[in-house]
Amino acid sequence: MDKLIIQSDLCDGCLDCQDACAKLHGESRINVCEIGGSYFPIVCQHCEDASCEVICPTEANINGEINPEKCIGCGLCMMVCPFGTISISNKKASKCTLCSDKEEKACVKACSKRAISCIDIERLKFEKQQKYLDKLAGVNVKTKDTRYNIVVSSQIKAKKAFKK
Repeated sequence: MDKLIIQSDLCDGCLDCQDACAKLHGESRINVCEIGGSYFPIVCQHCEDASCEVICPTEANINGEINPEKCIGCGLCMMVCPFGTISISNKKASKCTLCSDKEEKACVKACSKRAISCIDIERLKFEKQQKYLDKLAGVNVKTKDTRYNIVVSSQIKAKKAFKK
């Protein structure tokens, strides 16, 4: 699953992400807010057990997207969103879909400061696990302590089992 990562300290408030999103979807599904001279892009977090999906009476809001054919514009999803990222216009709700029908995310592509990036959570999890297993297995670790080598050899077996 992809997630947008926002680095607020890099955002300069240029609004290129908002403009790119609006150009693609007719209205921006990302909102850049300024607080005390700092800028904070706000976008749907695609929650695991999303309250906006649970509360939708017509099941229009499902799997991270809102079906405009089913949406009645009641605004319940907007009221329960803890991030305030759902908007209602023309009696229909809308929120970020991570440009699911596009190969590249419009806001990520438009951000010249690289304040917005997209990562695959499962890939990141695997990379972190791999790094940890490499550490346990002694990969790229230099030591003269023989006690450590006993632990390392047992961890190599664990690493091989993990890869299966």
